[in-house]
Amino acid sequence: MLSRLSRPVSAVLRRGFGSSAQNNARVAVLGASGGIGQPLSLLLKNSPLVSNLALYDIAHTPGVAADLSHIETRAKVTGYLGPEQLPESLKNCEVVVIPAGVPRKPGMTRDDLFNTNATIVATLTEACAKHCPEAMICIIANPVNSTIPITSEVFKKHGVYNPNRIFGVTTLDIVRANTFIAELKGLDPARVNVPVVGGHAGKTIIPLISQCTPKVEFPQDQLETLTGRIQEAGTEVVKAKAGAGSATLSMAYAGARFVFSLLDAMNGKEGVIECSFIRSEETESPYFSTPLLLGKNGIEKNLGLGKLSAYEEKLVSEAMAELKASIKKGEDFVKSRK
Repeated sequence: MLSRLSRPVSAVLRRGFGSSAQNNARVAVLGASGGIGQPLSLLLKNSPLVSNLALYDIAHTPGVAADLSHIETRAKVTGYLGPEQLPESLKNCEVVVIPAGVPRKPGMTRDDLFNTNATIVATLTEACAKHCPEAMICIIANPVNSTIPITSEVFKKHGVYNPNRIFGVTTLDIVRANTFIAELKGLDPARVNVPVVGGHAGKTIIPLISQCTPKVEFPQDQLETLTGRIQEAGTEVVKAKAGAGSATLSMAYAGARFVFSLLDAMNGKEGVIECSFIRSEETESPYFSTPLLLGKNGIEKNLGLGKLSAYEEKLVSEAMAELKASIKKGEDFVKSRK
Protein backbone atom coordinates (compact mmCIF):
# COMPACT_ATOMS: atom_id res chain seq x y z
CA MET A 1 0.00 0.00 0.00
CA LEU A 2 2.80 2.41 0.79
CA SER A 3 4.61 1.88 -2.49
CA ARG A 4 2.79 4.71 -4.21
CA LEU A 5 2.79 6.98 -1.19
CA SER A 6 6.30 6.56 -0.40
CA ARG A 7 9.15 5.89 -2.08
CA PRO A 8 10.02 8.36 0.77
CA VAL A 9 8.42 6.45 3.65
CA SER A 10 9.94 3.08 2.85
CA ALA A 11 13.36 4.66 2.51
CA VAL A 12 13.08 6.63 5.69
CA LEU A 13 12.36 3.58 7.82
CA ARG A 14 15.90 2.43 7.11
CA ARG A 15 18.10 4.40 9.43
CA GLY A 16 21.02 4.92 7.12
CA PHE A 17 19.44 6.95 4.37
CA GLY A 18 21.62 9.65 2.86
CA SER A 19 20.49 13.24 2.57
CA SER A 20 21.06 15.35 -0.48
CA ALA A 21 21.09 19.13 -0.51
CA GLN A 22 17.91 19.28 -2.53
CA ASN A 23 15.83 17.30 -0.01
CA ASN A 24 15.61 20.20 2.43
CA ALA A 25 12.02 21.34 2.23
CA ARG A 26 10.36 23.30 5.01
CA VAL A 27 6.72 22.19 5.17
CA ALA A 28 4.01 23.72 7.36
CA VAL A 29 0.84 21.92 8.42
CA LEU A 30 -1.91 24.33 9.50
CA GLY A 31 -4.40 22.40 11.61
CA ALA A 32 -1.75 19.94 12.76
CA SER A 33 -3.52 18.81 15.95
CA GLY A 34 -6.70 17.64 14.25
CA GLY A 35 -7.94 14.29 13.01
CA ILE A 36 -6.21 14.69 9.63
CA GLY A 37 -3.38 16.93 10.83
CA GLN A 38 -1.81 14.45 13.26
CA PRO A 39 -1.50 11.39 10.97
CA LEU A 40 -0.54 13.69 8.07
CA SER A 41 2.24 15.22 10.18
CA LEU A 42 3.41 11.71 11.14
CA LEU A 43 3.72 10.72 7.47
CA LEU A 44 5.56 13.95 6.62
CA LYS A 45 7.94 13.45 9.56
CA ASN A 46 8.70 10.02 8.09
CA SER A 47 9.91 11.43 4.77
CA PRO A 48 13.51 12.24 3.83
CA LEU A 49 12.09 14.93 1.51
CA VAL A 50 11.21 17.07 4.55
CA SER A 51 13.94 18.73 6.64
CA ASN A 52 11.76 21.09 8.70
CA LEU A 53 8.17 20.46 9.76
CA ALA A 54 6.29 23.43 11.19
CA LEU A 55 3.09 22.43 12.98
CA TYR A 56 0.44 25.08 13.66
CA ASP A 57 -2.93 24.90 15.40
CA ILE A 58 -4.98 26.75 18.01
CA ALA A 59 -4.58 23.95 20.59
CA HIS A 60 -2.24 21.07 21.50
CA THR A 61 0.52 21.71 18.94
CA PRO A 62 3.41 21.77 21.45
CA GLY A 63 2.41 18.25 22.52
CA VAL A 64 1.99 16.94 18.97
CA ALA A 65 5.36 18.46 18.02
CA ALA A 66 7.09 16.98 21.09
CA ASP A 67 5.62 13.56 20.35
CA LEU A 68 6.70 13.59 16.68
CA SER A 69 10.13 15.04 17.48
CA HIS A 70 11.08 11.76 19.20
CA ILE A 71 10.85 9.84 15.92
CA GLU A 72 14.25 8.82 14.53
CA THR A 73 14.08 10.74 11.26
CA ARG A 74 15.90 13.92 10.44
CA ALA A 75 13.00 16.34 9.98
CA LYS A 76 13.13 18.97 12.71
CA VAL A 77 9.65 19.48 14.18
CA THR A 78 8.48 22.75 15.72
CA GLY A 79 5.05 23.45 17.20
CA TYR A 80 3.32 26.84 16.97
CA LEU A 81 0.25 27.73 19.01
CA GLY A 82 -2.40 30.36 18.37
CA PRO A 83 -2.76 33.28 15.93
CA GLU A 84 0.20 35.25 17.32
CA GLN A 85 2.57 32.40 16.38
CA LEU A 86 1.08 31.80 12.91
CA PRO A 87 3.44 34.20 11.06
CA GLU A 88 6.52 32.51 12.55
CA SER A 89 5.21 29.05 11.55
CA LEU A 90 5.10 30.16 7.90
CA LYS A 91 8.53 31.76 7.71
CA ASN A 92 10.60 30.34 4.82
CA CYS A 93 8.00 27.64 4.07
CA GLU A 94 8.07 26.09 0.62
CA VAL A 95 4.93 23.99 1.00
CA VAL A 96 1.92 24.74 3.23
CA VAL A 97 -0.72 22.06 3.78
CA ILE A 98 -4.05 23.16 5.28
CA PRO A 99 -6.23 20.41 6.78
CA ALA A 100 -7.65 22.88 9.35
CA GLY A 101 -11.40 23.11 9.81
CA VAL A 102 -14.30 21.22 11.29
CA PRO A 103 -15.01 17.66 10.09
CA ARG A 104 -18.30 16.48 8.66
CA LYS A 105 -20.77 14.81 10.99
CA PRO A 106 -23.66 12.47 10.05
CA GLY A 107 -26.33 14.34 8.11
CA MET A 108 -24.00 17.23 7.25
CA THR A 109 -23.25 18.12 3.67
CA ARG A 110 -19.95 19.69 2.69
CA ASP A 111 -21.99 22.85 2.21
CA ASP A 112 -22.94 22.80 5.89
CA LEU A 113 -19.24 23.15 6.68
CA PHE A 114 -18.97 26.25 4.57
CA ASN A 115 -19.31 29.16 6.97
CA THR A 116 -16.95 27.81 9.63
CA ASN A 117 -14.33 26.45 7.28
CA ALA A 118 -14.48 29.38 4.86
CA THR A 119 -13.51 31.77 7.66
CA ILE A 120 -10.70 29.47 8.84
CA VAL A 121 -9.26 29.04 5.33
CA ALA A 122 -9.50 32.77 4.54
CA THR A 123 -7.68 33.64 7.79
CA LEU A 124 -4.91 31.07 7.27
CA THR A 125 -4.38 31.86 3.58
CA GLU A 126 -4.20 35.59 4.37
CA ALA A 127 -1.27 34.74 6.64
CA CYS A 128 0.29 32.66 3.83
CA ALA A 129 -0.12 35.52 1.34
CA LYS A 130 1.70 37.84 3.77
CA HIS A 131 4.42 35.56 5.14
CA CYS A 132 5.17 32.93 2.44
CA PRO A 133 3.63 34.22 -0.81
CA GLU A 134 5.86 31.98 -2.97
CA ALA A 135 4.95 28.72 -1.18
CA MET A 136 2.94 25.90 -2.72
CA ILE A 137 -0.46 26.00 -1.00
CA CYS A 138 -2.24 22.63 -0.65
CA ILE A 139 -5.81 22.95 0.62
CA ILE A 140 -7.46 19.91 2.23
CA ALA A 141 -10.11 21.85 4.20
CA ASN A 142 -13.58 21.22 2.81
CA PRO A 143 -15.57 22.20 0.84
CA VAL A 144 -12.60 22.25 -1.57
CA ASN A 145 -14.89 23.39 -4.41
CA SER A 146 -15.23 26.67 -2.47
CA THR A 147 -12.04 26.85 -0.40
CA ILE A 148 -9.78 26.94 -3.48
CA PRO A 149 -11.62 29.96 -4.97
CA ILE A 150 -11.41 31.54 -1.48
CA THR A 151 -7.64 30.98 -1.42
CA SER A 152 -7.22 32.40 -4.93
CA GLU A 153 -9.24 35.53 -4.12
CA VAL A 154 -7.27 36.10 -0.90
CA PHE A 155 -3.97 35.87 -2.80
CA LYS A 156 -5.32 38.24 -5.48
CA LYS A 157 -6.28 40.76 -2.77
CA HIS A 158 -2.69 40.73 -1.55
CA GLY A 159 -1.26 41.01 -5.08
CA VAL A 160 0.66 37.72 -4.89
CA TYR A 161 -1.62 35.35 -6.81
CA ASN A 162 0.05 32.56 -8.80
CA PRO A 163 -2.48 29.94 -9.99
CA ASN A 164 0.32 27.41 -10.57
CA ARG A 165 0.98 27.21 -6.82
CA ILE A 166 -2.52 26.77 -5.36
CA PHE A 167 -3.87 23.20 -5.18
CA GLY A 168 -7.09 21.66 -3.96
CA VAL A 169 -6.08 18.22 -2.70
CA THR A 170 -8.52 15.77 -4.30
CA THR A 171 -6.11 12.82 -4.10
CA LEU A 172 -8.41 10.87 -1.76
CA ASP A 173 -10.88 10.48 -4.64
CA ILE A 174 -8.15 8.87 -6.75
CA VAL A 175 -6.98 6.67 -3.86
CA ARG A 176 -10.55 5.46 -3.31
CA ALA A 177 -11.20 4.85 -7.01
CA ASN A 178 -7.97 2.84 -7.27
CA THR A 179 -8.89 0.78 -4.20
CA PHE A 180 -12.51 0.07 -5.16
CA ILE A 181 -11.61 -0.96 -8.72
CA ALA A 182 -8.78 -3.18 -7.47
CA GLU A 183 -11.21 -4.90 -5.07
CA LEU A 184 -13.75 -5.55 -7.84
CA LYS A 185 -11.17 -6.83 -10.33
CA GLY A 186 -8.82 -8.68 -7.95
CA LEU A 187 -5.91 -6.36 -8.77
CA ASP A 188 -3.09 -4.93 -6.67
CA PRO A 189 -4.39 -1.44 -5.74
CA ALA A 190 -0.83 -0.05 -5.84
CA ARG A 191 -0.79 -0.80 -9.58
CA VAL A 192 -4.20 0.70 -10.43
CA ASN A 193 -4.40 4.33 -11.52
CA VAL A 194 -7.67 6.11 -12.25
CA PRO A 195 -7.81 9.83 -13.04
CA VAL A 196 -10.63 11.54 -11.11
CA VAL A 197 -11.65 14.93 -12.47
CA GLY A 198 -14.17 17.67 -11.72
CA GLY A 199 -14.52 18.73 -8.11
CA HIS A 200 -14.37 17.23 -4.64
CA ALA A 201 -17.97 16.75 -3.54
CA GLY A 202 -20.78 14.38 -4.54
CA LYS A 203 -21.61 14.39 -8.22
CA THR A 204 -18.76 16.80 -9.05
CA ILE A 205 -16.38 13.87 -8.38
CA ILE A 206 -15.96 12.20 -11.79
CA PRO A 207 -13.81 9.05 -12.01
CA LEU A 208 -12.60 8.47 -15.58
CA ILE A 209 -12.79 4.70 -15.42
CA SER A 210 -12.42 4.47 -19.21
CA GLN A 211 -8.86 5.84 -18.72
CA CYS A 212 -7.91 3.44 -15.90
CA THR A 213 -4.58 1.66 -16.14
CA PRO A 214 -4.59 -1.28 -16.38
CA LYS A 215 -7.66 -1.15 -18.63
CA VAL A 216 -10.83 -2.37 -16.93
CA GLU A 217 -14.40 -2.71 -18.11
CA PHE A 218 -17.70 -2.90 -16.24
CA PRO A 219 -21.30 -3.37 -17.40
CA GLN A 220 -23.21 -0.06 -17.25
CA ASP A 221 -25.16 -0.86 -14.08
CA GLN A 222 -21.98 -1.85 -12.22
CA LEU A 223 -20.17 1.22 -13.61
CA GLU A 224 -22.92 3.50 -12.25
CA THR A 225 -22.87 1.79 -8.84
CA LEU A 226 -19.07 2.05 -8.67
CA THR A 227 -19.13 5.72 -9.71
CA GLY A 228 -21.76 6.43 -7.05
CA ARG A 229 -19.67 4.70 -4.39
CA ILE A 230 -16.58 6.75 -5.29
CA GLN A 231 -18.67 9.94 -5.19
CA GLU A 232 -20.23 9.14 -1.80
CA ALA A 233 -17.26 7.38 -0.17
CA GLY A 234 -16.81 10.22 2.31
CA THR A 235 -20.37 9.76 3.55
CA GLU A 236 -19.70 6.01 3.83
CA VAL A 237 -16.92 6.78 6.35
CA VAL A 238 -18.93 9.45 8.22
CA LYS A 239 -21.77 6.93 8.72
CA ALA A 240 -19.43 4.11 9.72
CA LYS A 241 -17.79 6.33 12.35
CA ALA A 242 -21.27 7.06 13.75
CA GLY A 243 -20.64 10.67 14.68
CA ALA A 244 -17.02 10.18 15.76
CA GLY A 245 -15.54 11.94 12.72
CA SER A 246 -14.98 11.77 8.99
CA ALA A 247 -12.27 10.34 6.73
CA THR A 248 -9.09 11.28 8.59
CA LEU A 249 -6.60 8.43 8.12
CA SER A 250 -7.23 7.87 4.42
CA MET A 251 -7.24 11.66 3.89
CA ALA A 252 -3.90 11.97 5.72
CA TYR A 253 -2.46 9.24 3.47
CA ALA A 254 -3.82 10.96 0.34
CA GLY A 255 -2.59 14.39 1.48
CA ALA A 256 0.89 13.01 2.15
CA ARG A 257 0.92 11.30 -1.25
CA PHE A 258 0.15 14.63 -2.94
CA VAL A 259 2.79 16.53 -0.94
CA PHE A 260 5.44 13.89 -1.69
CA SER A 261 4.65 14.10 -5.41
CA LEU A 262 4.89 17.89 -5.27
CA LEU A 263 8.23 17.77 -3.39
CA ASP A 264 9.59 15.19 -5.85
CA ALA A 265 8.68 17.52 -8.74
CA MET A 266 10.14 20.55 -6.95
CA ASN A 267 13.36 18.55 -6.53
CA GLY A 268 13.57 18.04 -10.29
CA LYS A 269 11.99 14.61 -10.72
CA GLU A 270 10.37 14.40 -14.15
CA GLY A 271 7.03 12.94 -15.15
CA VAL A 272 5.24 13.51 -11.81
CA ILE A 273 1.48 13.57 -12.43
CA GLU A 274 -1.31 14.13 -9.89
CA CYS A 275 -4.91 15.31 -10.22
CA SER A 276 -5.82 18.48 -8.33
CA PHE A 277 -8.62 21.08 -8.20
CA ILE A 278 -7.11 24.25 -9.63
CA ARG A 279 -7.79 27.39 -11.66
CA SER A 280 -8.51 25.93 -15.07
CA GLU A 281 -9.56 26.68 -18.64
CA GLU A 282 -10.21 23.06 -19.57
CA THR A 283 -13.99 23.36 -19.21
CA GLU A 284 -16.57 26.11 -18.76
CA SER A 285 -15.97 25.90 -14.99
CA PRO A 286 -13.26 28.37 -13.85
CA TYR A 287 -11.85 25.75 -11.47
CA PHE A 288 -11.64 22.07 -12.33
CA SER A 289 -9.58 19.04 -11.35
CA THR A 290 -7.61 17.26 -14.08
CA PRO A 291 -4.30 15.39 -14.24
CA LEU A 292 -1.40 17.85 -13.93
CA LEU A 293 2.26 17.52 -14.77
CA LEU A 294 4.05 18.95 -11.73
CA GLY A 295 7.41 20.72 -11.86
CA LYS A 296 9.82 22.91 -9.90
CA ASN A 297 7.39 25.84 -9.91
CA GLY A 298 4.16 23.94 -9.29
CA ILE A 299 1.94 23.20 -12.27
CA GLU A 300 4.06 22.69 -15.36
CA LYS A 301 1.26 21.56 -17.66
CA ASN A 302 -2.45 20.85 -17.39
CA LEU A 303 -2.94 17.49 -19.12
CA GLY A 304 -6.67 18.06 -19.56
CA LEU A 305 -9.51 15.60 -19.73
CA GLY A 306 -8.30 13.28 -22.47
CA LYS A 307 -10.84 11.16 -24.35
CA LEU A 308 -14.06 10.68 -22.38
CA SER A 309 -16.70 8.01 -22.76
CA ALA A 310 -20.27 9.16 -23.44
CA TYR A 311 -21.15 8.37 -19.80
CA GLU A 312 -18.23 10.47 -18.52
CA GLU A 313 -19.16 13.38 -20.80
CA LYS A 314 -22.65 13.26 -19.28
CA LEU A 315 -21.19 13.29 -15.74
CA VAL A 316 -19.03 16.33 -16.56
CA SER A 317 -22.01 18.17 -18.02
CA GLU A 318 -24.20 17.36 -15.01
CA ALA A 319 -21.54 18.57 -12.55
CA MET A 320 -21.20 22.05 -14.04
CA ALA A 321 -24.06 23.88 -12.30
CA GLU A 322 -23.06 22.66 -8.83
CA LEU A 323 -19.37 23.37 -9.44
CA LYS A 324 -20.00 26.92 -10.64
CA ALA A 325 -22.32 27.64 -7.70
CA SER A 326 -19.73 26.40 -5.16
CA ILE A 327 -16.99 28.44 -6.83
CA LYS A 328 -19.12 31.60 -6.85
CA LYS A 329 -19.97 31.04 -3.19
CA GLY A 330 -16.26 31.00 -2.33
CA GLU A 331 -15.47 34.07 -4.40
CA ASP A 332 -18.43 36.01 -2.96
CA PHE A 333 -17.36 35.10 0.57
CA VAL A 334 -13.99 36.84 0.12
CA LYS A 335 -15.58 39.88 -1.57
CA SER A 336 -17.94 40.29 1.40
CA ARG A 337 -15.14 40.04 4.00
CA LYS A 338 -13.93 43.29 5.50
